[in-house]
Amino acid sequence: MKRLFIQLTLLFFCSTSIVCAQNEMPNHIKDKITYPVLDFHPWVGVIPISNPVLSYDSSIDYKVALDLYGRVKDSTAIHPVILEVARTYNLHVENGVPAEKIQIAAVIHGGLVQAILSEEEYQKKYQTGNPNLVALKALDGVGVKFYVCGQSMGFYNLLQEHITPLVKLAVSAKTAFVTLDQKGFTYLDVSAD
Repeated sequence: MKRLFIQLTLLFFCSTSIVCAQNEMPNHIKDKITYPVLDFHPWVGVIPISNPVLSYDSSIDYKVALDLYGRVKDSTAIHPVILEVARTYNLHVENGVPAEKIQIAAVIHGGLVQAILSEEEYQKKYQTGNPNLVALKALDGVGVKFYVCGQSMGFYNLLQEHITPLVKLAVSAKTAFVTLDQKGFTYLDVSAD
């Protein structure tokens, strides 16, 4: 029994150190990373690249439809997928695209609907404030539009009044992506591992 306890204790400390290490930014990145516009979290930064190819083209409107899905794993932190929305915006700015040429539509579906709960609903569910609201407000401030799948909302028994007003309700993620595609948005999945 004592041996099992020691093994479990070692396993706990090893797994804890791995999780902590995943949230820390390596030193070789800390020295290089910049934040062209959005800077509310360390992981929304970008590494500048000298003389990149495929840089800003003034004849293009940069319209991106981001696919956001997943589930809330850490209710006390901004969801990594939402951080990717900010990073996508910063990457375009770093690539020379002026703000007025960037249009980002982020479509939320699946279990990620829990990340966009209002402060009150999030507090009820997770007994803590919603850390994602800071990110959503900052992204709204630079023009990012958020949409949520009505089918996912129904599946999770959520009503529109349960979520932040920063996110608009669509019939489904599928219909949202088809509509955005017809409007010239390029699909980008930022949720896959």
